[in-house]
Amino acid sequence: MRFIKKYRYVLLLFFAILSIWYYLCIPEQLFTDPTSTVIYDRNGNILNARIADDGQWRFPHNRHVPEKFKKCIIQFEDRNFYKHWGVSLRAIARAIKQNLSAGRVVSGGSTITMQVIRLMRKGKSRSIYEKIIESILATRIEWRYSKEEILAYYASNAPMGGNVVGLDAAAWRYFGATADELSWAESALLAVLPNAPGLIYPGKNQQKLLEKRNRLLTALFQAGEIDSLAYQLALTEPLPNKPPDLPQLAPHLTEKLISQNYKGKRVVSTLDKNIQTQVTKILQIHHEQFKKNEIYNAACLVIDINKNEVLAYVGNVNNDDAEHGSEVDIICSPRSTGSILKPFLYAAMINDGLITPEQLVADIPTHISGYTPKNYNQTYDGAVAASKALARSLNVPAVRMLQEYGIARFHYLLQKLGITTLHKPSAHYGLSLILGGAEATLWDLSAIYSSMARSLNQYPDYKSDLNEPPKYILNDTIIVNKNNTPVINPAASWFTFKAMLEVSRPDEESNWQYFNTSNKIAWKTGTSFGHRDAWSIGLNADYLVAVWVGNADGEGRPGLMGVKVAAPILFDVFSRLPPGKWFKKPFDEMRKAAVCRLSGHKASDLCNPIDTVYLPITCDNTGVCTYHQRIHLDKSKKWQVDSRCENPLNMEEEIFFVLPPLIEYYYKLKNPNYKSLPPYRSDCQQIEDNSMEIIYPKKPSKIYVPVNLDGTRGKTVFEVTHRNKNIRLFWHLDDYFVGETKDIHQIELQPAAGKHKLTIIDENGQWITQIFEVLNKPGD
Repeated sequence: MRFIKKYRYVLLLFFAILSIWYYLCIPEQLFTDPTSTVIYDRNGNILNARIADDGQWRFPHNRHVPEKFKKCIIQFEDRNFYKHWGVSLRAIARAIKQNLSAGRVVSGGSTITMQVIRLMRKGKSRSIYEKIIESILATRIEWRYSKEEILAYYASNAPMGGNVVGLDAAAWRYFGATADELSWAESALLAVLPNAPGLIYPGKNQQKLLEKRNRLLTALFQAGEIDSLAYQLALTEPLPNKPPDLPQLAPHLTEKLISQNYKGKRVVSTLDKNIQTQVTKILQIHHEQFKKNEIYNAACLVIDINKNEVLAYVGNVNNDDAEHGSEVDIICSPRSTGSILKPFLYAAMINDGLITPEQLVADIPTHISGYTPKNYNQTYDGAVAASKALARSLNVPAVRMLQEYGIARFHYLLQKLGITTLHKPSAHYGLSLILGGAEATLWDLSAIYSSMARSLNQYPDYKSDLNEPPKYILNDTIIVNKNNTPVINPAASWFTFKAMLEVSRPDEESNWQYFNTSNKIAWKTGTSFGHRDAWSIGLNADYLVAVWVGNADGEGRPGLMGVKVAAPILFDVFSRLPPGKWFKKPFDEMRKAAVCRLSGHKASDLCNPIDTVYLPITCDNTGVCTYHQRIHLDKSKKWQVDSRCENPLNMEEEIFFVLPPLIEYYYKLKNPNYKSLPPYRSDCQQIEDNSMEIIYPKKPSKIYVPVNLDGTRGKTVFEVTHRNKNIRLFWHLDDYFVGETKDIHQIELQPAAGKHKLTIIDENGQWITQIFEVLNKPGD
């Protein structure tokens, strides 16, 4: 007592320091080891895992421990786990007795809590001093954490053989399942592994491992934890062989998440494992065919439109040869758009009241400031309904529509919709913006189409996710764009998707007609210049599928076209998805109107026939049809007349559908029922127009095409003169457009042997025709 009284302050200070040490002896974070990045699907199935930086398969900490493994580990390691405060005197006494009897260390008497401390301290020696330290720290950890939390730390960090650490990693590494899915035999096996992970693990010392597992199963049975049937079945389960590779179903999404600071974390994605697996297989099947044509890359994205969640994210196919860029995530890579932007222009012009859905747009040879767009099939319709121009992906009408809408205006709209790759001013892209002159990503395009679809599904009560990009992390509530007003009004979106139902291609692009399914799908393809990028995007009210095919290095290949390589993948994917619904009409955004059936414009008093249809309210200000005109004919109705040559009382009045001359010329070729205006009667007709004449070949004419020195067929120069030297002439050989001239009207052609028809049309619609024959050689 005198000693204590004399040194009481020293003792108080000692106990204070000891108490502080005891309080602080456990770090705030028990384990700081690097962990694997693990991606799960929406249902808890593993999709992908990336090994930790230290080369260990160590999954992130999991607070949940399955009941089977919990009972197994407690039965095997620490039967009094729930009764002690970190140290079990009974276990220590038992260990001392067993060690003395064996003459060597056969039992350590450590509790699960003490083992957590040893794992945390990275395998210190098993000396008595270290045991004392572990015991003290174990009592401290019991104060901080619950028993369930201590079990979770053990389960997440126990060595499981080789470079596998923790229950979750071992369950997937050895059994390809989650820890919750493990059987009694599998749980028992993983419970005994930490006891000697370096000596016994699946694929090594199988017999010893089997004996240890079965001894634990027997103990569980004797303790009443499992019944006799479960016990007998568990004993018959074989051990796993050499550990298989972990699933790698979403490598590109994994890389994306790692770049977004999810490295070493557990991420529950929105993906569906079944859909992801199906899409991956579909791409690989088509890839086997594509690589015969040296096309090595493909990507696909599937989105649940209503939930705004990604169901499948396949950034690229798996190439055996790494040099072909299989590691590139194409979904996020800027690529030339081809025709995939055309629906946005069509929707924008309806949205802004510049056209009606079926309004005629010109499809004629076009030359604008040095830019001469061509349709894929090198022919022209003269005039075509805007919806049909979109469905057939005609280039000339799209360019002319863009010129009317405005390049800068469309450029701004694309950025507002969500295209993030337009880094240069609109003037840089020019009119080629609508034909692939700019780049976009599959991600941005999918987000825009999905947003347009959601505006229809949510109408009229829009939600906060309307203009948000799709989510790929489940329950992600981050809102980037608080604006929930649709950029394109629902009526314009509805008519756009309606036009996309009819997407088709020329006959030579065969097999597209076999892509039809029993469900309505609005779809659009695109092919970039040089056949470098093939696109196909399709959707209904429930799902969107977006596909890209090509080469990651940008190499073009013959036959690399959206309709031939991307569209088949798109419809294969749709065939694996549940049937989707079609969009409801947003009637409140529409109004009934009388429309000219021939022109698609709102009907004038002269129009006949007339259809009464629903039009977007935005079309209220579009002009009425100007193509129907009153024409005066003579009594025979064969000739046009006017008051200079005919008494008005003898005139017959008739309504004609009249197109401008140049448009009419091409329109008649595709529309044989078109009724041209009758010519003026001879006494009413003005002086015949002889302003244009063919200089070569003369009529009638037989010509030959010269042969070059190397034996190849050369070219012949054809020439025409026109009184108006500034006028443009459009040249056609056998009704196919071959070029245009201005100032000097000469053109080089290479017609094959045989008879041909040369037709030249000026920009006012006047034309002349010449028939000629090409001989194989002079004198034939």
